Amino acid sequence: MSPLVPYSGLRLMWMMVMFDLPVMTAAERRTATKFRNFLLDQGFEMSQFSVYFRFCGERSNASTYVKAIKKNAPSGGRISILFFTDKQFSDIINIQNRATQPPTENPDQLVLL
Repeated sequence: MSPLVPYSGLRLMWMMVMFDLPVMTAAERRTATKFRNFLLDQGFEMSQFSVYFRFCGERSNASTYVKAIKKNAPSGGRISILFFTDKQFSDIINIQNRATQPPTENPDQLVLL
């Protein structure tokens, strides 16, 4: 039986989805809300109203989420997907009301080999 081996913070990946969707009409607002709820259902966490993060482990795992986002993307607006290593994610500085906030807790990930 293989021992548990921690992954390197340089191999583990986070996804960030940013979007700017039209919300001028009731139908557009419903569409934008549906997309936000889709992201939450996929395990993303809201960082800001139109910025969502999700831990995806190795980069190869991210393709499943990218395909799902493409499939569920509203016809209007713009969506951008960025990738960060776990190390880069841990270096994010958050400031709220002029006070630096503690970093987001990263999940512990171990892999059986």
